[in-house]
Amino acid sequence: MDAQYDVVILGAGPAGMSAAVYASRAGLKTAMLEKGAPGGKLVKTNEISNYPGFVTSGGPELALKMFEHSTAFGAEYLYGDVTKLNDLGEIKEIELMDGSTVTAKAVIIATGRDEKLLNVPGEQRYTGQGVSYCAVCDGAFFKNEEVAVIGGGNSALEEAMYLTQFAKKVYIVIRRDVFRADEIVQQQLAENDKIEVIRKHVPVEVTGENGKVAGLVLKHVETEEKMTLAVKAVFPYIGQDPGTSFVSHLDILDSQRYILTDEHMATKIPGVYAAGDVISKTLRQVVTATSDGAIAAQSVFHYLKG
Repeated sequence: MDAQYDVVILGAGPAGMSAAVYASRAGLKTAMLEKGAPGGKLVKTNEISNYPGFVTSGGPELALKMFEHSTAFGAEYLYGDVTKLNDLGEIKEIELMDGSTVTAKAVIIATGRDEKLLNVPGEQRYTGQGVSYCAVCDGAFFKNEEVAVIGGGNSALEEAMYLTQFAKKVYIVIRRDVFRADEIVQQQLAENDKIEVIRKHVPVEVTGENGKVAGLVLKHVETEEKMTLAVKAVFPYIGQDPGTSFVSHLDILDSQRYILTDEHMATKIPGVYAAGDVISKTLRQVVTATSDGAIAAQSVFHYLKG
């Protein structure tokens, strides 16, 4: 079997697009395979202000610039939903939802992760306009405003505390009357007078005004009585799922289903690399994703050239 490409990059977010730039510039026959619009989480982020070189940029605008750059040196953009990655030794076979396959000598997995949604009215409508899944990305846009964080785990509490450096008040909404977070995180939370915890409530609607978030409707889990918080932003932190179901059979995942890589972005399988939010790491930001992509592409180049 002959490979169609030297390298196929699964995912066209910041990590994948960065990898495409480096791989195609190195002369590799390159393709990006994406099931949606290029840009990843950038297309859902209203503004980016922590990516070097851009004091502020709209997420979709930055995504477009990256996409134009990623295909400027010959990388192809393919549309498709990956269902399985097969390791055939020197060839990697990618099975797609429509039944077709793509083959390559090497693969870079940059499929990111998907936030678990609240699935309430207004959430998707106001995503990027007050509904955000990244406090580090968007918290600074809500200085002296009241905001709400949904969730009771470590991530939710840590992001709530991060938001207090900007927001006037931060509500934390939890379904139960106790947190799932570590005790030390709960202690830090209790010492912050900007945070108010609302227990035994669940969100039922995000409301808006003039195209932006204006409130969050909550319902008591026992009495079903409703209340509305006049917040300007809602940050759901009820969990995220890495996009790794198509490699669950390859034994390259950690216990949380993130991909394990070394410093070269290489997995234990020769010719299979990974980059961006889908890998096991501590900081998931646009700038770290692009760095991962560059390293992965350079590693692929050296792998293929021996």
